[in-house]
Amino acid sequence: MIERAIDVGPLDLVCGGRLERVEQFVALDGELRNGGANAVLLPHALTGSARVRDWWDGIVGPGKLFDPAEACVIGINVLGGCYGSTGPSSTAPDGKPYGSRWPLVTVRDMVAAQRRALAALGVERIAVVMGGSLGGMQALEWALDYPEMVAHAIPIGSYDHFSAFGIAYNRVALEAIRLDPNFRGGNFYDGEPPLAGLRLARKIAMITYKSDALFTQRYERKPNARGGEDPYRSLAERFDVEGYLDEQGDRLTARFDANTYIALSRAMDLFETRDRKELDLRPKLTFVGISSDILFLPQYVHAAAIRLRERGFKSEYLQLDSDHGHDAFLADTDDLTRLLHPHVPSFAPAAAN
Repeated sequence: MIERAIDVGPLDLVCGGRLERVEQFVALDGELRNGGANAVLLPHALTGSARVRDWWDGIVGPGKLFDPAEACVIGINVLGGCYGSTGPSSTAPDGKPYGSRWPLVTVRDMVAAQRRALAALGVERIAVVMGGSLGGMQALEWALDYPEMVAHAIPIGSYDHFSAFGIAYNRVALEAIRLDPNFRGGNFYDGEPPLAGLRLARKIAMITYKSDALFTQRYERKPNARGGEDPYRSLAERFDVEGYLDEQGDRLTARFDANTYIALSRAMDLFETRDRKELDLRPKLTFVGISSDILFLPQYVHAAAIRLRERGFKSEYLQLDSDHGHDAFLADTDDLTRLLHPHVPSFAPAAAN
């Protein structure tokens, strides 16, 4: 694997701000051929990174849907991230972290920065761009903003805008971070970070990522198995599902930045592509809805596929049946692979000649 931080220069942002210097952290897994004939770009979701196998190892690897022996799998930490690309915790031109001065960044800005990074690597085209959730938003944005480069975009568990329901949940989660006394308006890098707020935000989000069926099957009303607790014994002791949420919150606070969580969540809130101009070039689109997803309802994903088809795109809809909710694109990778395998190209060297 090759990892690089690429300086893509200054970037004027969609909402009017400007970043004077932007770096994109890029990871390439596999050898690039013919300027990108075998390039597979896999943008990450809210808390992911450029190292795709860290979070999508069921999709990338030997014998998997995208095998780096044949495809060149590309991951890029998004603009606003905290895993190598320029974000709120990065050093601003005055030598201090951006913190509260981090500007409003959109998915469109993220993709524009990625486009510059790929150009610096000599990537002229992308065979497949695929992602789930925020990654799916980026995949669709790529198809709409750079149709001359993209052959096929696959948004999973996402569609052509973000719903009021999603914005509402984000509002509550982000308020949890902002109400943490350690948040200090976003300028906390010289002191204790707002871990309690970030932990609560993650727990709120995890409820939207799963489903009632999964929680019932996995936890029901069982006491917390992690600590031998009995919620009938005291107010402090937990049910198993409460222990699960606490564990997820603790895991995220150990590895993520609170300002990045806010910045990327807001970028999702702002995602809206239904007002875009018509294109002369129209890449192939495959939308994947998840049957139990309450955050990106499958009927909304299906409706987006129809809207894009009516605009002249070769746009289709597939459905992943799973009880895992929104997280199914990460949890049910075997089923996802079976669903998508007939729809993605072969990248064997002979097929590229």
